[in-house]
Amino acid sequence: MFKRIITIVTDSVGIGHSPEAERFGDAGANTLGHIEKAVGPLQIPNLRKLGIGRIADITPQQDTVVGAFGRMHEQSTGKDTTSGHWEMMGHPVKVPFPTFYDGFPQELMDTFTKETGYDFLGNEAASGTEIIERLGEEHMRTGKPIVYTSADSVFQIAAHESIIPLEDLYKMCQITRDRVCIGDYYVGRIIARPFVGEPGHFVRTSNRHDYSRLPEGRFVLQALQDAKVPTIGVGKIGDIYAHIGLDQSYPTKSNSHGINLVAALLGHSTNGTHPMYDTSDAMSEGRFTYGYMMVNLVEFDSLYGHRRDVQGYGRELEMFDYQLGGLLELLSEDDLLLITADHGNDPTWKGTDHTRELVPLLAYSPAFTGPIDLGDRRSFADIGQTILENFGVTEPFVGESFLYKIVK
Repeated sequence: MFKRIITIVTDSVGIGHSPEAERFGDAGANTLGHIEKAVGPLQIPNLRKLGIGRIADITPQQDTVVGAFGRMHEQSTGKDTTSGHWEMMGHPVKVPFPTFYDGFPQELMDTFTKETGYDFLGNEAASGTEIIERLGEEHMRTGKPIVYTSADSVFQIAAHESIIPLEDLYKMCQITRDRVCIGDYYVGRIIARPFVGEPGHFVRTSNRHDYSRLPEGRFVLQALQDAKVPTIGVGKIGDIYAHIGLDQSYPTKSNSHGINLVAALLGHSTNGTHPMYDTSDAMSEGRFTYGYMMVNLVEFDSLYGHRRDVQGYGRELEMFDYQLGGLLELLSEDDLLLITADHGNDPTWKGTDHTRELVPLLAYSPAFTGPIDLGDRRSFADIGQTILENFGVTEPFVGESFLYKIVK
């Protein structure tokens, strides 16, 4: 069995439309495949070493595969971050979260104004960067926050950090979570979207904060905690799980920062051996020698998928692969690394929404002796069930463990 398991969720890196994609208008979507078709063969040797070429529609190469590989089907009813992550931790979302494609009802916005004390701009489904550019100047003149949504179940509030300080924006979001978006309006997430800059040059900052709805049942994370297995979240994991079931949580500023933190938390100083790592901002007391770590790398989705930036998405995949090479060197035979995704977001697809896709399941430990085919998994929850079995936790959750395939 493994002493440490690390799951890295490459947010939105799907590998082809799922069987039910037509219901979502996504038949034919293929995030990874279409990116490579557009930009040419991706330089991702480490992902190929783990088996991505065996499960994704990318350029065939003579890869020496040393990892385990498979594809995962989603059982949840959505194609959003919350549904995907919750299912991984044993809590599929069977009742769709409410979505508002034409903006929020007037009664909801009246409640927002009453409870927060703020009037608002926007109230429409929009791209975050586009609506900030369009309404940012008026926001700075009036002090009214910008409210918008998307095809996801989200209520997003954007504000310039010099107009509405972060503390006030966060308070506004917490009030919206607790007293506004309730009942029929209980959306998956309230998201604070701070930005800076001048008209024509606004930039969203890394001070984003998500306020998730609470689950109806338990997460695998809670079962691990109850069994005294340490749990760590990196990136927006804490926000996604409403800070339930985590002993430690480390927000990140970028994908690269997230990988740097993982390296530091594993207890390694890589300065001088791998130039992409800077571990100076990691807390030494946070290093873990036993337990479970879950990591979300959101920029694939937020910076490139939603913005339909195919070239940028391809570059970010190659950068992640480069850093992954250094991370693999830090693992021991007692470690298991899992790499997956929570949904797709094909940057060549229509609109700016997520896409309903199969997601990769890659696993690696230096203890592996050769390639392992994990096949098609019926649920993202297989990840959680595998983690539970590894740590000897018998509480029942949905999902089927694949531990027997990788531990001989």
